[in-house]
Amino acid sequence: MAFEAVVLWVLCMLFAKQGESIIKPGSRLYATEIGNNSSWVSPSGHFAFGFYPQGNGFAVGIWLVAAPQKTVVWTANRDIHPVPLNSTLNITTTGMRLFPSGRESLALISTINTTSASMLDSGNFVLYSNGSTVVWQSFDNPTHTLLGGQNLTSDAKLVSSVSEKDYSSGAFFIIMQEDGNLVAYPKDSAASASDAYWASNTAKMFAELWLSAAGSLCIGEGITCLHKNISPPNKSHNTSSIYRATLAADGNLILYEHQFENSSSESTHVRVLWSTSLEKCQIKGFCGFNTYCSNVKGDAVCECFPGFVPSNTSGNVSRDCVLAYAQDGCRSSEAPNQMILYNIAELEDVYWIATPYSVVPMKKKECENSLRDDCDCVAVLYWKGNCEKYGLPLTYGRRLQNSSVVALFKNASGTVQNTIPGTFFQKPKSKVVTDNKKSVIMILAFTLGSISLLSLIFAVSIFFTYKRKVHKYTTLSESDQNLGLTGECSLRSFSFDELVKSTGSFTEEIGRGSFGAVYRGETGDDNQNIAVKRLERVAVGDWQREFRNEITSIARTHHRNLVKLIGFCIDGAGSLLVYEYVRNGSLGSLLFNDEKQISWRDRLKIALDVARGILYLHDECEVRIVHCNINPRNILMDETWTAKISDFGFARLLKCEHSRMRKEDDGTSKYLAPEWQKEAPVSVKFDIYSFGMVLLEIVCRRRSIEMKVSSAEEILLSSWVYKCFAEGQLNRVVKKDESVEWKIMERMVKVGLWCVQDNPSLRPLIKNVILMLEGLKDIPIPPSPAHPHR
Repeated sequence: MAFEAVVLWVLCMLFAKQGESIIKPGSRLYATEIGNNSSWVSPSGHFAFGFYPQGNGFAVGIWLVAAPQKTVVWTANRDIHPVPLNSTLNITTTGMRLFPSGRESLALISTINTTSASMLDSGNFVLYSNGSTVVWQSFDNPTHTLLGGQNLTSDAKLVSSVSEKDYSSGAFFIIMQEDGNLVAYPKDSAASASDAYWASNTAKMFAELWLSAAGSLCIGEGITCLHKNISPPNKSHNTSSIYRATLAADGNLILYEHQFENSSSESTHVRVLWSTSLEKCQIKGFCGFNTYCSNVKGDAVCECFPGFVPSNTSGNVSRDCVLAYAQDGCRSSEAPNQMILYNIAELEDVYWIATPYSVVPMKKKECENSLRDDCDCVAVLYWKGNCEKYGLPLTYGRRLQNSSVVALFKNASGTVQNTIPGTFFQKPKSKVVTDNKKSVIMILAFTLGSISLLSLIFAVSIFFTYKRKVHKYTTLSESDQNLGLTGECSLRSFSFDELVKSTGSFTEEIGRGSFGAVYRGETGDDNQNIAVKRLERVAVGDWQREFRNEITSIARTHHRNLVKLIGFCIDGAGSLLVYEYVRNGSLGSLLFNDEKQISWRDRLKIALDVARGILYLHDECEVRIVHCNINPRNILMDETWTAKISDFGFARLLKCEHSRMRKEDDGTSKYLAPEWQKEAPVSVKFDIYSFGMVLLEIVCRRRSIEMKVSSAEEILLSSWVYKCFAEGQLNRVVKKDESVEWKIMERMVKVGLWCVQDNPSLRPLIKNVILMLEGLKDIPIPPSPAHPHR
């Protein structure tokens, strides 16, 4: 029997070599709508390799020639843009090269010493060396389909297409895991157990998924089969079949049979032999972040949770939804001294899959009040007497009938003015009653009437107080020109001549920040080292009043992680600031100097120093300050290597006409949040994004945009780090000879990736950033920073 099998195999190989069409180097195909030069067809005529229409152009792939339409089973470089008409594809001695019309050529397949190629009747496209040695074949590189005789090896995966007409990478993948389990996941997930939506539940060593030429879909060596094919008794002897297992665009794995009459190259009948048969709402990732899937009315639909709106202008909820209100510390982003009033919306039989950060037994009414009062909480699942709190994002939401779960959400109902000006937001002592509208109207009418009267009295007193203080400030400002430092909490008003003398006529430039050059100096009275900044980019108009207001606010800031402002000078149309001298220069000069060693604990300390400085600016000083320009040049290191933030409090003094253009010139635009370019209202989430970019630079010790890299995917640091993180290859982002503390590094990377999310609502508040960096708060797996729309 063994001898007969070998002879049969040899005869088959000889027959195949005689029947296959040999393609020599120098052969080429053309991207055309009509013509025989656009593809190479297998001897039977069932399969073709070449150009097929894709979007507004053409893609290169393999398809099953079958009526009523082509069925694409493999695509080369499926995520590159379609190539235009009249592009060419060449077989060369080094593989296969694509020449897009009007563009630079692209190597589709690289090999060594290619002597021929063939499109086989099995659907496999093969490149040979020395006539018979296979150096590359499409069966080793599946995209979304397996064909009869093809297998899916351990850790290999199929990735679904976007749709039946767009064969670029879609939203789902299925992978043959090393443990022998075939598992399906959403493409943008971390592929953890909680992300899986289907599994074969098999466990065999050295397992692989194998689709036999006879149509059996099995795991391992045929012992465990998802489908074991038995030819129907009424099947004609003149009929042959081709089998394919495809991961469909909706996430289901489907096994098809295409039947052919021997005299025809076109499919006469197509039937489904087996499928995972999952409903759309059972497939995780069918709906996006902060949405839930419901099929109670028939077809599956995706809907935003209460308090959320679609993130894209088209209104396609199956992508993602975002909060309809600002989450910045429970206050309005347009007016930081206003608090947000919330109604509580309720959905029954709805749940999602995520890890709650708090689970406390309590009554439902207490749970509603706790949700309303907790600024970090956006939603609650209440069931079995437990109040489970969740932050963003809410993933894999779904409605199930009779689940006894109640979901509670905040829904902003309006804002109310804080009665104490200049102070931080405080939560109202009275509770908002939503179940009795008449009572609410009466209470609001009485409250607003009282507030109007008090506001009038308050405004009159403020006006006279302001006039008196302006007069006093002007008098003091004119009288203290020649005074020395008056103490720890006051600013000195220097004359221009004093600063010229202190800096030696501004000769020793020690740096250049976002607003101008910085010079080293020394005060004449106590020989104190100072740093003098000449502001070059302050707003026109009533700038002296604005300048004094800003430095008055800055004078009230006192924190070990902020550079101390000592004094100022207003001279004609110019202005200067006098800071404490920080001895060890900027963080950038430390990070990007390969000769200096920085331990991982020191890197974590620097990151925490910067984060605590930001926390003070956002939440702890008298007036909230959004920096808007955090980058390594604005972070200075003192003699004890403590990080201090500089250049805070002056973002509003930038000239409006230069605020976009100059940021690109001075290299700070790469640290700006994406919404900056959209002229979004200033938010603390601007600083969170910038901090995330700095944090990733601290980890990798390279700039966030670096052109001198080995591959194009490494240019943008955040995308490169996420790719390495998602693939479990973080060792690629650090130097090979570097000793790494992996737990610290992974913690910093995960926090950094959360901070640089394009969607501001996904970025954490700075207090949570500190807790995560300190290891006191669990860090969920971050999604891709630039989350692709599904």
